[in-house]
Amino acid sequence: MSGEKLQGAVVAVTGGGRGIGLAIAQALAAVGARVSIGDIDADLAKRAAAELNGQGFALDVRDRASFEGFIQSTEKALGAIDILINNAGIMPAGDFLAETDVTSDTQIDINLRGVIIGCKVVMPSMIQRRRGHIVNVASLAGHIAVPGLAVYCATKFAVMGLTETLREEYRDSGLHFTAVCPSKVTTELASGTDDAGRGIPTASPEDVADAVVEALTKNLTTVTVPRYLDAVPALQGITPSWVLRSARRFFGDRRILEDIDHTARASYTKRINSLEKSRN
Repeated sequence: MSGEKLQGAVVAVTGGGRGIGLAIAQALAAVGARVSIGDIDADLAKRAAAELNGQGFALDVRDRASFEGFIQSTEKALGAIDILINNAGIMPAGDFLAETDVTSDTQIDINLRGVIIGCKVVMPSMIQRRRGHIVNVASLAGHIAVPGLAVYCATKFAVMGLTETLREEYRDSGLHFTAVCPSKVTTELASGTDDAGRGIPTASPEDVADAVVEALTKNLTTVTVPRYLDAVPALQGITPSWVLRSARRFFGDRRILEDIDHTARASYTKRINSLEKSRN
């Protein structure tokens, strides 16, 4: 999809009420796209969309009926979906064995199942029209294991696998698939990691949004943020395991597990807990 085609394109953004999703919605609106924001907080989605002259709707990506309703409402208001941004996600942090099954399941439901559902909901219409672009916001944690984020990493590794497989399975359909892989992003999701995440390359939500616009414009398959980290996944694949282990120890790869500030993270954890309760 060329830059010109972004103007007037209908874009649906999940988890678009705040953080990365909101920045993506703002960036796409700025280049002339017609944006629909879906968020589990319906009021937040509507307020955010109103500022962009867009549409905002309630969306629980874990629920297929909710996702279908979001897409149907978007298409009724704006027209057929040209671009889906699967952005909604959560990141609990801590010891794997201390993480409750409910917390693990909620991550899987939002971070992975929500992406799967979103793809299944929009793809048939895109295939029929032989055009469309799906952007799945993954993470560098979808390439690199991070102690303290075991299930989160599992979901992001899975999103990478899903995106790459769909790209090949539907390569003759006219559809495009992009995985966006940010490092640490300065949103609430990364709260409490000022010390634990020191030394980790950092990006702003606007940096991620710019990468998404570039990916859509150039039909890129995978984009890391910051872009200078593009070589990291490939280097990891060819570097001997003993070298990687030594480097991990040297840079202190267990800091997210051992040094995260749970007090600073309390507000975000509370929001995750509310999602867990809504799951039951």
